[in-house]
Amino acid sequence: MFQRREFLKAMGAGLLVSVLPNLSYALAPAGYQRLLILIELKGGNDGLNTVIPYASDDYTRLRPAIGIPRPQVLQLNEQVGLHPAMASLMPLWQHQQLAVLQSVGYPEPNLSHFRSIEIWETASASNQYLGEGWLSRLFRSQPVPASFAADGVVLSSQNLGPLDGGARAVVLNNPQDFARQAKLAADQQAGAHSGALSHILKVEGDIRTAATALQQAPMKAPANPAEAPTAPPRAAGGFAQAINTLADILQNGTRIAVARITLTGFDTHGNQQPTQARLLGELADGLALLQNRLQAQGRWDDTLVLSYAEFGRRPRENGNRGTDHGTANSHFMLGGRVKGGLYGQTPVLAGVTDGNLPHAIDFRQLYATVVQDWWGKDAAHCLAGISNGCRCCGPEPAPAAHGQQSSPPAPAPAGAVNGARPAAPVFACARPGANDKPPPV
Repeated sequence: MFQRREFLKAMGAGLLVSVLPNLSYALAPAGYQRLLILIELKGGNDGLNTVIPYASDDYTRLRPAIGIPRPQVLQLNEQVGLHPAMASLMPLWQHQQLAVLQSVGYPEPNLSHFRSIEIWETASASNQYLGEGWLSRLFRSQPVPASFAADGVVLSSQNLGPLDGGARAVVLNNPQDFARQAKLAADQQAGAHSGALSHILKVEGDIRTAATALQQAPMKAPANPAEAPTAPPRAAGGFAQAINTLADILQNGTRIAVARITLTGFDTHGNQQPTQARLLGELADGLALLQNRLQAQGRWDDTLVLSYAEFGRRPRENGNRGTDHGTANSHFMLGGRVKGGLYGQTPVLAGVTDGNLPHAIDFRQLYATVVQDWWGKDAAHCLAGISNGCRCCGPEPAPAAHGQQSSPPAPAPAGAVNGARPAAPVFACARPGANDKPPPV
């Protein structure tokens, strides 16, 4: 069974594994100073045409019309590769800052857009209904510092998602619009003294505080000038605009714990190929732009990016050159401290006809990685029932410096923040499969 902890790297061995060993000891001091950026792929992206099992004859059998031809695939290893529109992500892969997560899902999946995204954003079980987003529960029990401009900002959507239900969240189009909204709130508060309005006024006060902090300022020089990019990647569209807006509000040292950006349009029941190619190109170009902007600010090493969606798509194409609602999906985790590689399980398509695929990674284990290993917080209050799993293998090797590789761990990989030594042995619960090979560097 998949275990949750092994993205943030000290070793850089990059083995294809189905486990995520514990890293919480090394990240605890940083807390919410480390930024989480959630990328919602709204509509349910087709994972099989994103992370493509190009070596499988069954992939071609199931997708004779919409499958990506093998010569076009951006190969990650001898079995799988990325959609050709995602070339902008290859430098991150080659620098081992991109983790590709295969077969992400949850037990007893729901194929309704509305219910399944609710499950993902509240981190509930499929038969459980919760009124708060998983981040709101976390921030209620372990608050973000009051000095932060806000708990989080939401871009490209009016829905608060995982921040719904009590977090200090700001829906943001651009910093100037938000500042104008905050001024209106301040004008409305002037002269109001009724005790019945205290909660409203507190919220408005939070808005004004955030607006003050979200003013644009000249970009800081990178912490290491040698790491500064010479030119930003080419990116266009609403997703790139949201990336630039976020980077603008961060460039003056503004502190938030989380940002959520939505890229919509992935419900591709018909004519999928051109639509998905455009969206995946926007996604990849936007993420490359994000890395460029945050590296220039010296913040990339303290940023963790995680994609999510309500579900994936069925393995077999439909009669409209599209795909219908499915279950397990592929997602991405990236950042300056991410230990890049392939994680989870490549979908086994042999024998599949009209059914769906099982999941290998429970998405709530990814959230536990964020809460415990990235922020160093207790996940018990927001992710009840998610365990660390068993410990059945040996200890880790000594860490390597950032950007370098160490020898592959034996018998299973282990991880920690770059340059940090684990306080105790880190263990993995499953070994690489027979076809699992290290990704290229």
